[in-house]
Amino acid sequence: MKNRRINYFYQLMGSHLSILLISFLILSLLFVRYVEDFAYQDKADELESFGQQILRDLEGPRPAANLEQYVSILQAQNINFIVFDQQSRILYPISEAFPPVELTAEEWNLIERGETVVVNRDVERFENTVTFVALPYVEGNQLAGGVLLASPVSGTSEMISELNRTLLTAMLAALAIALLLSYLLSKRHVSRLQKMRKATAMVSEGNYNVELPEAGYDEFGDLAKDFNAMTAKLQESNEEIDRLENRRRQFMADVSHEMRTPLTTIAGVIEGLRSDMIEEEQRERGIRLVSEETKRLMRLVNENLDYEKIRSNQVTLLKETVETQELLEIIQEQMEFLAAEKGNTILINAPEGQKVFVDMDRIIQVLTNIVKNSIQFTENGEIRLSAFSEPGYTLIEVEDTGTGIDVEEIDLIWRRFFKSDVSRGSGQFGLGLSIVKQLVELHGGEIRVESEKGKGTKFVIRLPDEK
Repeated sequence: MKNRRINYFYQLMGSHLSILLISFLILSLLFVRYVEDFAYQDKADELESFGQQILRDLEGPRPAANLEQYVSILQAQNINFIVFDQQSRILYPISEAFPPVELTAEEWNLIERGETVVVNRDVERFENTVTFVALPYVEGNQLAGGVLLASPVSGTSEMISELNRTLLTAMLAALAIALLLSYLLSKRHVSRLQKMRKATAMVSEGNYNVELPEAGYDEFGDLAKDFNAMTAKLQESNEEIDRLENRRRQFMADVSHEMRTPLTTIAGVIEGLRSDMIEEEQRERGIRLVSEETKRLMRLVNENLDYEKIRSNQVTLLKETVETQELLEIIQEQMEFLAAEKGNTILINAPEGQKVFVDMDRIIQVLTNIVKNSIQFTENGEIRLSAFSEPGYTLIEVEDTGTGIDVEEIDLIWRRFFKSDVSRGSGQFGLGLSIVKQLVELHGGEIRVESEKGKGTKFVIRLPDEK
C-alpha cells in the first residue's frame, strides 16, 4: 500500500498544536489545583486566626461578654463558631441554629495533643459544604474543650470558578496567539525548504550557478551555507571538466595534425615505390624520408607515453651522484652533430668535482630536450651549458644566442603541444618542454626561463642536493 503523503506544513502545525494543548492542559490542571488549595488554605488560616483570638478572650475575666463581640463580626463574614467541652456539648452560644458537631476519633486525638484540626471541605456533618477548624481550649494545663469555627465554601467556590473562567479565557487567547505564531513560523520554514527544493532541482538539471540566502541563526542557515559551498565546488568541477574537454579536443586536433603529415608522406612514398612511380635514383631518398617520418611518429608516441606516466606518478627515479662536468660533456657529444648542421657551437662550463644528485637517464632527457629547443631557434651561434653551486642546490643553465621568445609566450611554452609561430614552421612537436618541467619537478627542483626577443634564451634548472 502506498504511504500517504503528509505536507510538512501540516506536520509542523500538528506538532506545535499538540505540544501547546498538552502544555496548556497540564498547566491548567496544576494551576486549578494550586488555586483551590490556596483558597481553602487561606480560608482555614483566617478561621484559625479568629479562633486564636476567641481562645485568648476565653481566658479573660468575662468570657461570655468577650464572646458576644465576635458574633456580629463573624456573622457579617458568614462565619459561625461554637465553644464545646470534652463531651462535645456546646457551651456557647446556646442555640439550635448550630447543631452539635461530632468529631472523629482522629480529630479528637489531635485536639487532645493540643493541635488544631483543619478540614478544607466537609460535606457530611453540616447542612452545607463548609471549611472548619477546631482549636483545643486548655484551662490549668487541662483540656477543657475547644473552639470550632466554620464557613460555607460557596464564596470560595465562586472565587475559584471566576479564576477558572479567567484562566480559560487567557488560555484561549494564548492558544490563538500561539497558533498564529506557529502558522507564521511554519510558513517561513516551509518557504525556505521550498527554495532549497527549487535550488536542488536546478542543480540536478546541471545549473550550478545557484545561491541560497544564508542566515546564520539556525540549522537552515547552516544548510544553505553548505549548499552554496557544494554548488561552488560543483561549478568549479564543471568548469574544470569543460577545460579538460577543451584540452582533450585540442590535444586530439594537435595529434591528428602532427601525425597527418608524416603518415601522408609515408603513404605517398610507399605507394610510389609499389607502383614504380619513383625513379631508381630517388628510391634511396624516399626510403630515408620514410625512415625519418617513422622516427618522428615514434618520438611523438614515446613523448605522449612519458607525459602520461609522469602525470599518473608511474615514473620512479633512480637517483645517483653524478659529476656535472661529465653530464654536460655527454650532452655536448650527443648534440654536437645536430648543432653543427645549423652552424652552432656547444660550449660547457662546470667546476671540476662538482656533483649533482639526479636520475642520470631522466636528467639527460631533460637537457637533451632543452638543447634541441635551443638548436632549433639558433643559427650560427653559441649554446652554453653551465653548472653552478649554491647552498643546498646545484644550478644547470642552458643559454643560447638565438631568436628568443616573446614575453607573453614565456609562461605558455610549458603547455602541452604549445608552439610559437617559428616552431610551427619547423615541424617539431610541442611535448618536450612540458615533459621537461614535469621531470624537473619530480626531482624536487624547479625550472625557469629568461628570454628577450632577438637576444637569446636561458633555461635555469635548480636541483636540490642529496642531503
